[in-house]
Amino acid sequence: MVVPITPEGKLVMVWQFRFGIEQLSLELPGGGIAPGEDPRVAAVRELAEETGFAGDEAVLLGSVHPNPAIQSNRAHVVLVPNVTRRTEIKWDEDEELAMELIPVGDVLDRARKGEITHALMLAALFLLEPLWRARSGEAPI
Repeated sequence: MVVPITPEGKLVMVWQFRFGIEQLSLELPGGGIAPGEDPRVAAVRELAEETGFAGDEAVLLGSVHPNPAIQSNRAHVVLVPNVTRRTEIKWDEDEELAMELIPVGDVLDRARKGEITHALMLAALFLLEPLWRARSGEAPI
């Protein structure tokens, strides 16, 4: 999962249809990672493919086990600060997304209100929030 933040302090979010819940879900960009691939490299690639955005050096905020009861995989949360639109979007065949730039504080509020329900997105926002709050009086990340 990529946490892309613009110089103005907005998160680049995507609306994506999720078949399991049969509705759109507001999410951070993200995608697959090849075996042995650095999560930061994968995050930068997925961010560019899904949104056309790129930014400063990617930073790993943390990793989580999505469902350790039945899976051994990990999901990585990667911060990419100071993102701007730099390339064309390159969606996979089965992808269709709508992008929205939302102030970080508003995204955190929406998560608290239950408007963001994807558990992995909530985990990513949980890792981001202390960093964001610590810098809230300074320039955006």
